[in-house]
Amino acid sequence: MNGPGNPVTDPEAGRVFLVGAGPGDPKLLTLRAVEVLAGADVVVAPVAHVHPEVLEHRRADAELVDSAEVADPVRLAVKHARAGRRVARLFQGDPALACGMASWGEALYKAGVSFEVVSGVSALTGVPGYAGIPLTDDRHREVRFIDASEGGVDWAAFSDPSATLVIIGAEHSVAEVCKSLIAVGRPDSTPAAMTMLGTTTEQETVVADLKRLAAEAKGMESPAMIIVGDVVKWRDKLGWFEAKPLFGWRVLVPRTKEQAASLSEQLRSYGAVPDEVPTISVEPPRTPQQMERAVKGLVTGRYEWVVFTSTNAVRAVREKFQDYGLDARAFAGLKVAAVGEATAKALVEFGVHPDLMPSEQQSSEGLVEIWPPYDEDLDPINRVLLPRADIATDTLIAGLTELGWECEDVTAYRTVRAAPPPAPIREAIKGGGFDAVLFTSSSTVKNLIGIAGKPHNVTVIACIGPQTAKTAEEYGLRVDVMSPTPSVQALAEALAEYGARRRAAQIENGDPLRKPSQMRRGARRRK
Repeated sequence: MNGPGNPVTDPEAGRVFLVGAGPGDPKLLTLRAVEVLAGADVVVAPVAHVHPEVLEHRRADAELVDSAEVADPVRLAVKHARAGRRVARLFQGDPALACGMASWGEALYKAGVSFEVVSGVSALTGVPGYAGIPLTDDRHREVRFIDASEGGVDWAAFSDPSATLVIIGAEHSVAEVCKSLIAVGRPDSTPAAMTMLGTTTEQETVVADLKRLAAEAKGMESPAMIIVGDVVKWRDKLGWFEAKPLFGWRVLVPRTKEQAASLSEQLRSYGAVPDEVPTISVEPPRTPQQMERAVKGLVTGRYEWVVFTSTNAVRAVREKFQDYGLDARAFAGLKVAAVGEATAKALVEFGVHPDLMPSEQQSSEGLVEIWPPYDEDLDPINRVLLPRADIATDTLIAGLTELGWECEDVTAYRTVRAAPPPAPIREAIKGGGFDAVLFTSSSTVKNLIGIAGKPHNVTVIACIGPQTAKTAEEYGLRVDVMSPTPSVQALAEALAEYGARRRAAQIENGDPLRKPSQMRRGARRRK
């Protein structure tokens, strides 16, 4: 029989993996879990309770089964394993703690199906960590876990005040739990905390004592966890997660998905929940002959400089190079300029290191400021190639021309207004469902309002520079944040600093910690 004591030796043979998916944050998935998901033929999971990013680690052709919709998921897993398939059964948290490892393992053992346990981060330890509450310290060494979901707990067994209690399944019986602990001898002044939706961006923690916890935690949602003991006092110093400057903020990022990737990741590091909504669509030029002639000119030595003003321009030239079987070596002997860090990064990924880039004002104006004047003794050619969008401004051309250079402005790509986002996104924009909107250009202001409507007045408006801010104000928007330098990284950082100042002011004034979206009339607030 193929049980854990007699595993199959064929790595391709069917087996079942009992995988811990973590308590909520998809970043807590283990490397082994990612590896197993990538190799699984069938993934069985409680889809509604597993973060979508976790499920994205599975193969595109893997079958996804919602365990909530299957009468007997164990039987199904056995069937697939016997057919030679690799089955990944996902559990919230860790399979061995308050999950189904015992029942699943027993059933698989009896069925003669080989299985493997992939441990994960348990909610019982992960949630307290995210709440800033260590379960042990120098003076408290004992931790006791209690599942109160079925009732009938002998609370007298947990009266020792030196032991930390971690209680799950008590969301609807907080008052009863607290009264029971006080009745068996726990002082009513014992520190206690309750955390709901732990390790997610909707996490919320309330801290009180046993006497007041039920009143303070009224209205908290499931899943929630209660922690009782002196270790709760550590939260004032160690509460790192909910203290992030943009914690739980829903931030609209109106850029293409490719452009928004690094910006969204930066926003997540500040605790925000980015929502990427494209406002433009990038398409090839209507007449490709211009670009074809430009690429030939690059190869034959027609130009002294090539200027890239966006990552889209880099992508357009790179794709045209691929059409001709060329690579970065075609830039040999050419000087290359980039308007900013993002464009320079795209060039480096292409294999081209820019010779010129403004360090402060990363814009066309900033590039003109550092551009060398044409010198007929030093520069054999005075021609500059500018592969750009069809709606690009003439600031750069005018500046370079004044410096003695001859510019060839070539349409490398077209920008057209994107299709309107889904109705829920439009309603959230106009109704104040977003906490902030980042505008990275004047066109994103115009296009977003054109396809989705004007952001609600409680929404924080952040703009990348003076021109973008001016456009936002012309459309009747109040600009709250403007980045000190025109880069998306600086813009995100400026928004985070704004959020930190706002949070500090609320704490100083003794106000409830509320996001901008919670300030609108009719916003749902926990009682």
